[in-house]
Amino acid sequence: MTTPMSNPVPAMGTLTPKLDQLTTEVLFGDVWERPGLSKRDRSLITVAALVSLYRTEQLGFHLARALENGVTQDELAEAITHLAFYAGWPSAVSAVNRLAEIVQAK
Repeated sequence: MTTPMSNPVPAMGTLTPKLDQLTTEVLFGDVWERPGLSKRDRSLITVAALVSLYRTEQLGFHLARALENGVTQDELAEAITHLAFYAGWPSAVSAVNRLAEIVQAK
């Protein structure tokens, strides 16, 4: 069981309190809790979107969360490999580097 999600950007609460509230209450408190998809599936979808859009700043948090939500390291590696052909090689290589950082930190 994963811990409740909270905003991974602490400065958001100080600089943009409304965005922090929406992130915590709507995104993590409602969208991530909807019964239509498992947290594991939501994590895999989120990682795929972040890799595809080259959003490396948020990727580390969501890669770690995906592992907590039951996505395996091998599945993340396979997803990144698959995405290389759709999102581009640089996006995939950057994702591999972020995944390596997450795995090494554990």
